[in-house]
Amino acid sequence: MKIGLLGGSFNPIHTGHVRMAIEVRERLELDRVELIPAKQPPHKPDEGMLPFELRLAMVDAAIGDIPGLGSNPIEGERPGPSFTCDTLTCYQTEKPQAEVFFIMGAATFLELGNWRRGMEIPDLANLVVVTRWTATERVAGFIRESWPHAEELGDDQWKFPSGRMLHRLDIPRLDIKAGELRFRWKERRDLTLLVPDSVRDMLEEREVEIAQYWGGRLPK
Repeated sequence: MKIGLLGGSFNPIHTGHVRMAIEVRERLELDRVELIPAKQPPHKPDEGMLPFELRLAMVDAAIGDIPGLGSNPIEGERPGPSFTCDTLTCYQTEKPQAEVFFIMGAATFLELGNWRRGMEIPDLANLVVVTRWTATERVAGFIRESWPHAEELGDDQWKFPSGRMLHRLDIPRLDIKAGELRFRWKERRDLTLLVPDSVRDMLEEREVEIAQYWGGRLPK
């Protein structure tokens, strides 16, 4: 079974996240893409971060019954920061028969050198790097510089000595930022089409709880 993993803080999850999962699943003909909220993102401050359980509930609401998408609470099941290397190791232990594809945006991929064991990620899973057109050559250059023994196969694919593959995909990207969504929510601005309707509704229904983390909203 071919399974894609898309991690993130999802604070909150938005339409761009969901669309990315759908596009990658279709393009690579994956059986499933699982969205994994980070319990404690190591590179982001705790301030303003919604509780893990609430972010996971929003992920479940966002994907609803979309075919081939699911959520995974794996990072909520262990203490400490949510390091990707640990998540991939745990996932492969739990599902050794799965062929795993770890999905990330180009900007995130180019920062792997700052991650814990980031340069070892190609030893742990296949990679899917989603690019915008302007980042395409930067991604290729980073691969050549960081993994000189990776074999370029053409069609935006590379093969690492570990046997893992890297697929570079240009897909429609929605330039939506979670920080901007939090600001809009506090300003009581309309989030329609920026987040799934189910997430928009949850943000309203749990307003009091969310305001404890994101800050108070403008009066109605």
